[in-house]
Amino acid sequence: MRAYQENEAAKLKYCLSCSPLSAFADQFSDINAQGWANIVKHGDLSRWQRGFGALPHVIPSEIHLDASAIKIGASADTSIPAAMIESALKQMHPWRKGPFEFFGIHIDTEWRSDWKWDRLKDAITPLTGRTVLDVGCGSGYHLWRMLGEGAKLALGIDPTALFSMQFAAIKRYHPDAPAFILPVGIEAMPSGMDCFDSVFSMGILYHRRSPIDHLLELKSLLNNGGELVLDTLVTEGDEQHCLMPHCRYAKMRNIWFIPSVAMLKLWLKRAGFKNIRVVDVSPTGTDEQRSTAWMTFESLADFLDPDDAGRTIEGYPAPVRAILTAQR
Repeated sequence: MRAYQENEAAKLKYCLSCSPLSAFADQFSDINAQGWANIVKHGDLSRWQRGFGALPHVIPSEIHLDASAIKIGASADTSIPAAMIESALKQMHPWRKGPFEFFGIHIDTEWRSDWKWDRLKDAITPLTGRTVLDVGCGSGYHLWRMLGEGAKLALGIDPTALFSMQFAAIKRYHPDAPAFILPVGIEAMPSGMDCFDSVFSMGILYHRRSPIDHLLELKSLLNNGGELVLDTLVTEGDEQHCLMPHCRYAKMRNIWFIPSVAMLKLWLKRAGFKNIRVVDVSPTGTDEQRSTAWMTFESLADFLDPDDAGRTIEGYPAPVRAILTAQR
C-alpha cells in the first residue's frame, strides 16, 4: 500500500506540474500527504489492505470508462477464482457509489451513480481537454466517467478514508490515468485558486452549515468562465422557501438546508454566478439508492415512511434532487 501511495504522489505532482494547477503542485503534495497520514491511523486500514493485497497482479485486457459500470479487465485475465476476488473487494465494504465491473465481478453499489451521470452529461460543457475537480467525490466513480468524456485531469477530494482505498483498488490497474483523489475536505484546498475549468459538487451542499460560503468556495476554485455542476436535495416552494429539519432528515443527522429550486438559483446569483440553468429535477427512488450485497446497511427504503413513500420517516417530503449548472 505504501508503494502505491508513493507512486500516486509522484504521478500527482507530475500531472499538476503540467496543468493549470502547476503553481499549487507543492501545496497539493503536502495536502495529499496530510490526508494519507489520517488514513494510516484508521482502525479498518488493515482489513482494507488485506483486500487490496489479495487482488490479482495482472494487466487488465480491457478498461472501459464510458459505460454505466466502470469496467476493469475480464474474467479470463486471471486464474484467481472469482470468489476470491469478490472476497477481497468485499473487504472494502460498503461500496456506495458505482457501479463497477472488476474482472467479471459486478459491484452493485448502493447508488446507481450512472443514472445521475446520464441526467447531466449532455447538459454540461463538454469535458474534452478540461481540468476538473469533483468535491466530495466518494470512491471516484464520476472521476472515471469524466476521463471517459475526455477530461485532461480529473481531481477528486473526499475525506472519507474508505473511498480512497476503493479508488486505489481501481487505479492500480490504470496507473497512468490522470485521475486522483486527495483524502481531504474542501477546507484544505488553497484559497483563490481560479484554476479549474469545471467543478462538480454533487450531494454536498445540504451537508454544509453555511451553503452560501460553500458556493463561494466552489466559485473561488473555478477559472473565469469555468462551469459549476451542482447536485443537491431540493424542496418545493418559491425563492423564499427552504426546509431546515429539526434534527434528522431521512435518518441523516448532518442535513442543514434544503432549498427550493428557486431559492437555490437565488443563492447562486447572490454568490456571483451567471448563466444559471436547471438541468434536471428528479425524485430519488428505491431503485436508485438501495441496499445490496455490496452495501448491506440501511438505505433509502429504511429512511422513508413505510405507509407513505412520499415522506421520510420523520415526516418530511421524500428526497428530490436538482442538478444545476452555472458559470463563474
